Amino acid sequence: MSDLASEQPAQSAQSVRPAQSERSAQSEQSAPDDSGFARLAMVTIDCADPVALASFYGELLGWETRHVDERFAILDNPEGGSPLGFGRVTGYRPEPWTEPDGSKHFHLDFYVDDLEESTAKALALGATEPSYQHGRTLKVLIDPAGHPFGLAPLE
Repeated sequence: MSDLASEQPAQSAQSVRPAQSERSAQSEQSAPDDSGFARLAMVTIDCADPVALASFYGELLGWETRHVDERFAILDNPEGGSPLGFGRVTGYRPEPWTEPDGSKHFHLDFYVDDLEESTAKALALGATEPSYQHGRTLKVLIDPAGHPFGLAPLE
């Protein structure tokens, strides 16, 4: 997991990416080979219990549940971005994070206003804190399904 939050100054989403109207105007003006041809529809996280994991991330992010059943759950991004999906995988096993060179498949990083308070809240929701922490400002936690995720101060 990279410690990007400590390596780069915090920027608002608007300073990093043009507004939707600017992106639409740019895409109309650019040549077809200058832009991608697909849009991210959803990030789906494999797990053993999609209901429980959607509940965890729904509380962590304050996102609403669009759909939930025993096989799949979807949380909507209230800011209009791509939703998060959670899909049941038979025989799911969490990826390792116990060693510094553990091979993780993906991770999510989240900006928070107060790292200590947000860590405590995430732990109360069911996250765990591994003993290995590689960053100075990024707090690595493990979600209830065993996926690593990071909390980083927005400052």
